[in-house]
Amino acid sequence: MIMKDRNTFIAGVANHRSIAWSIAKAIDATGGRLALGYLGDREREGIEKIVDQLEGSPMLVHCDVNDNDSVRAAFDAVGKEMGHLDSLVHAIAFAKREDLDGRFKDTSRDGFELALGVSAYSLNVLTQAAEPLMKEGSSIVALTFLGSERAVPNYNVMGVAKAALEASVRYLARDLGPQGIRVNALSAGPIKTLAARGIKDFPEMLRTHAERAAMKRNVTVEEVGQAGLFLCSPMSSGMTGDILYVDAGYRFMAG
Repeated sequence: MIMKDRNTFIAGVANHRSIAWSIAKAIDATGGRLALGYLGDREREGIEKIVDQLEGSPMLVHCDVNDNDSVRAAFDAVGKEMGHLDSLVHAIAFAKREDLDGRFKDTSRDGFELALGVSAYSLNVLTQAAEPLMKEGSSIVALTFLGSERAVPNYNVMGVAKAALEASVRYLARDLGPQGIRVNALSAGPIKTLAARGIKDFPEMLRTHAERAAMKRNVTVEEVGQAGLFLCSPMSSGMTGDILYVDAGYRFMAG
């Protein structure tokens, strides 16, 4: 029960197939208490349909990362209910569908700013609100993807946003290190999530990944959830500013 008496805020649970949900289940199964941030009524309804799978009763909090007042209100509520936070999981990303298809050079200005704002700057927004609730030994985890390092077909502006997110992780790790707060990223291989459906030819990406990976398969969402648990827990106490890859060995095999 490594997460017993430890509180975690997870922003970005979409449905039962999401990586954020897998991390939530792993934390819940090891005794952790959860606060789940949702964007709107539709997202809240989706979470309410699956929370009975958890052993504990999570706190559901409205949190729109595009609205600073909403974020402040969310963490004020978490502070009053939980008292403190031991970990924060950033699982938020968005880009216009038209900016994922075609050529990256055709990305619209509005689309670029939207993708970078929602997918990368939001980590700063959440960290600013979470920091007063955290103490030495706390952990912040952001979800990323290999498209930040390599030009992945049909990932385009999201790859640039993930690169910005990873750079943010390193700078935040430097900022918060003196306080004993760790900041890391978790890079998973392709997984069949709701977000992945927005990537053109995603089934081909899955097939290629499995063929080239050292383990000759794709990772499961449960495996990524366990990795997220590791980064949130004291087991990763010596890691900060790092990226943990869970991709069945694809990063070392891909050309």
